[in-house]
Amino acid sequence: MRASIKTVVILLLAIGLLALFLRHANLSQVWAEIIHGRGDLIVAATAGVASTYGFRALRWQYLLAPIGTTHFAPAFRTTVIGFAASSLLPARIGEVLRPYLLARRERLSFTATFATILLERLLDLITVLLLLASFVLVFDPGMSKAAPRIYSAVTLGALGVAVLSLLTLGAVILLSGHPERLAKLLDGLRGHVPDRMVDKMISLSRTFLEGFAVIRSPGRLLNAMLLSLPLWISIAVPIWLVPTAYGIAVPFSGSFLLTALLVIGVAVPTPGAVGGFHEAFRIGVTVFYGAPNDKAVGAAIVLHAISVIPVTIAGLLFMMQEGLNLGRARRLAGDVRAGTPEGLLP
Repeated sequence: MRASIKTVVILLLAIGLLALFLRHANLSQVWAEIIHGRGDLIVAATAGVASTYGFRALRWQYLLAPIGTTHFAPAFRTTVIGFAASSLLPARIGEVLRPYLLARRERLSFTATFATILLERLLDLITVLLLLASFVLVFDPGMSKAAPRIYSAVTLGALGVAVLSLLTLGAVILLSGHPERLAKLLDGLRGHVPDRMVDKMISLSRTFLEGFAVIRSPGRLLNAMLLSLPLWISIAVPIWLVPTAYGIAVPFSGSFLLTALLVIGVAVPTPGAVGGFHEAFRIGVTVFYGAPNDKAVGAAIVLHAISVIPVTIAGLLFMMQEGLNLGRARRLAGDVRAGTPEGLLP
């Protein structure tokens, strides 16, 4: 019942965001805008979106290197499957499915592999903040005057998230370098929690921290950050090319601001980021770059389509090759979340 209520809430949220996105749109004019975009730029943007999954697979291999040997093809396939599953199913199921499938294929610890996904998200957040900082400090062509309240909210929010991210990174570095400290904290639960459960938590925590092994060395941490830069530049390129295809004058540096807004939009937990993605993009190009609303709505629809549809199709094909369908993928992710991860690996 709780799952059904959650599904209804997410569905209503997506519908509400789409209604907000389309509230002032003339749908016939939006369609006219969509079909008159520059096809060459849209194709280039689609290729840019595809390249991001290659960069993600390469960076994931680097993060996994201290745990065990991985190969590019399985890392790429499971990355695509994970993003496709998250686009079609609720609760970000792909974030669990992706490390499980790779750990099973490459004979790795699921717990340690899953930890690298959390590290990925932290690196992604820090990289987006660095790009936004470069926009604010170097490239900002008076955007604060275009929409002072929204601009201040974004920049102040980014500052707060940056502080939180650095504190989190510091905690991760401390714990990964001294796993005995976390074990000692968990050991203090004895007397309040059954000893068997405490022992299991300590064992899992040690395995989990193995996934953060890459950041025990400052040099490896720097390399992980450097690998994150081309990844997020490849994400920014389509965010620049699509509005350009529709005659919206966004400089390439402006894609850093739009990227930060889209990160906020996709944080809304709707399948495929429907609604949140669209409205975040529409706000960005209309408020900061003066795009007409119907043109902005059309560009948002196209950008979302090329970001979601190709990876979803490819992910479904890869799932079929793995003997999975959406129903089984959902059940498998639920089993992984509910069970003992290592025990689920054949």
